[in-house]
Amino acid sequence: MRLENSFEVPATPEQAWELLLDVPRVVPCMPGAELTETVDDSNWKANIGVKLGPVSLKFATDVKREEVDEAARRVSLSANGREVRGRGAARAKVESSLAEANGGTRVDIVTDLSLSGPAAQYGRGMVADVSSQLVGRFADCLKKQLEASPAEAQAAVTQAAEPVSGLRLGIAAFLRSIGRFFRKLFGRSG
Repeated sequence: MRLENSFEVPATPEQAWELLLDVPRVVPCMPGAELTETVDDSNWKANIGVKLGPVSLKFATDVKREEVDEAARRVSLSANGREVRGRGAARAKVESSLAEANGGTRVDIVTDLSLSGPAAQYGRGMVADVSSQLVGRFADCLKKQLEASPAEAQAAVTQAAEPVSGLRLGIAAFLRSIGRFFRKLFGRSG
């Protein structure tokens, strides 16, 4: 499944690039993620927690920086996660790129995501809607990292590290799906 998201941060491309390359600062901004080990300059280990209603999933994830193109301000990461109780897996390739926009920086993220197990049982539309909300939380954390004092930045990371609640996000995604359905329905009849 391919997911595309964009957001803007109030920082120069140079500042945003520096943060984007600092994986130990970026990983904790991912909702439910906790950096557990720095293996070397291009490899890390993290735990990612997701709560889908009454089911809690925890993925032990290997993160690898695959490619860095400084001239184009583009970086590719791969993430391979195994659910710690053997209930599935997730694999992602994430390409992030930066561009100057509106006095700040636009961050474009393209993710190729593959899920197996319980997480894969949720429909494509719901995963896309939930990922959009997660990217929103991720963007808020990055913005705070770029514009806040060190104490405020740490508070943003602490808030982002809370496990993702799929029930709350799922309900919001479901409501957006209904809205899309009605927009299509009324768009066709009008």
